[in-house]
Amino acid sequence: MGSSDRRLFHRKRTVHEILGGGLGADVILWKRKNLTLGILLVTLAAWVVFERSGYTLLSLVSSVLLLLAIILFLWAKSAAILNRPAPHLPELHLSEEIVNEVATLVRTRVNYILSVSQDIALGKDSRLFLKVVACLRIIVVVGGLTDFLTLCCTSLVIVLTIPALYERYEDYIDEFVILCYRKSQQLYVKIDEDYINIVREWIMDIKKLS
Repeated sequence: MGSSDRRLFHRKRTVHEILGGGLGADVILWKRKNLTLGILLVTLAAWVVFERSGYTLLSLVSSVLLLLAIILFLWAKSAAILNRPAPHLPELHLSEEIVNEVATLVRTRVNYILSVSQDIALGKDSRLFLKVVACLRIIVVVGGLTDFLTLCCTSLVIVLTIPALYERYEDYIDEFVILCYRKSQQLYVKIDEDYINIVREWIMDIKKLS
């Protein structure tokens, strides 16, 4: 790691720390390669199944659950007839703690969205309004180019590849981006000196003549 002056936005934290430093960051940055690779393979397999077989998410889940229920039912019945042990199933139970944590998380997110919506509706934050409009417009454009399943799979692949590649080559990427930024600043100064100042002087001359 270099100094913060050579990092984008002068950041001092690593990519892993920015992503939260937990299991999610480990998966995104390929710290747990088997798990990340498994997620990518499952995502690819799911995309192929949905795209090539014509299944929808609801029909596929229903079919899998139906097949699983039939297998477990027949297994339990045959085990009782043949005096064999029944299939071992884990205890299906949601603890009150987990439910409360999920409810608290959902309530916090929903309240934040409602607060943002209220600020936009009342015209309190113009910058936030423009950001929301831009994001929704991007979603509309992207949604018109692809379907929801392909968009989700592509987004997941991007999340599991781009941050990892950036972490691996961040020194080169940061240096290149900072160099491009400085070049663009120099170009802006040159344009400002050569053209914009001329236009300003021309406008001032017109105002004096009028």
